[in-house]
Amino acid sequence: MDTILNILCAQGKPKKLHYLWRPQLTDEQDEMVLELAINAAADAIVTFNCNDFLPAANKFSMPIITPSKYYHWLKENK
Repeated sequence: MDTILNILCAQGKPKKLHYLWRPQLTDEQDEMVLELAINAAADAIVTFNCNDFLPAANKFSMPIITPSKYYHWLKENK
C-alpha cells in the first residue's frame, strides 16, 4: 500500500482551491475529498463509500467508482 500511495503522491500536482463547496455531504469528514476532486478537475473519486458521495457528486458530474472497478479499468487501459 505504501508503494501505491507513494506513486500516486509523486504524480500529484499542487492545486490552489478557488471555491469552497461545503457543506454538500452528510459526513463532514468526506467533504474535503469531494472539494479537492472538484477543484482539481479529477476524473473520478475512487471509494468504497459510494452511497455517501453519489448525491453531491451527481451535482458536479463527478463519477464515483469502487476500487475494484478502478483496478479493472487500470488493467484494461494499460
